[in-house]
Amino acid sequence: MAGPVPVEFVPAGRAVTEPVTKVGGRPVWLEGAQWPLSAESGEPMEFIGQFEVRGGKLAYVFMSEGAQGTFVPDGGENAVIVQPGGRVPDFVVGVRELAEGPTLGEDHLAVPGKPDEDGESWQFLGGPGVEPLWLQGEETPGAEEGAPWELLAQLDSTAMPVHVNFGDAGIGYAFLSPEGDEGRFLWQCT
Repeated sequence: MAGPVPVEFVPAGRAVTEPVTKVGGRPVWLEGAQWPLSAESGEPMEFIGQFEVRGGKLAYVFMSEGAQGTFVPDGGENAVIVQPGGRVPDFVVGVRELAEGPTLGEDHLAVPGKPDEDGESWQFLGGPGVEPLWLQGEETPGAEEGAPWELLAQLDSTAMPVHVNFGDAGIGYAFLSPEGDEGRFLWQCT
């Protein structure tokens, strides 16, 4: 069982056009653009980042800026879109074929991070067998049904290079379904 990979995001200094793990910038779509829309406003959600997934896929993470309920994994104010071959989650009210949309800011690439003074890291990339560090309690999608989803990334809002609203010192969690074709995102705060 592999452990979490501590990560930090550093300025790319350019527009990243490769299918790599990053935050900010524009999504590097592997299929046609599928920019999810906010259930509250109908406007495009803000692009947080994209994460490499086994099998040559990417998981794109979005969240509505300023909407209520962005912490709920299936409330329609955040989304994870998986390409290629993924499906848009049923709770997403729609997608647009946008080349550009709201984003956190400039491209930042993932590089290996360092654990803090306690030997832990609150920001890391996941993978098979990697468990999230919950701030408030277990919320792994699928856990109640006996088929827990795989943690893709745990994002610490205090360590992100750009502003992201995960509440007060919050942590964002991105997950991939066991089939690898759908994702969920949620956050918790202190």
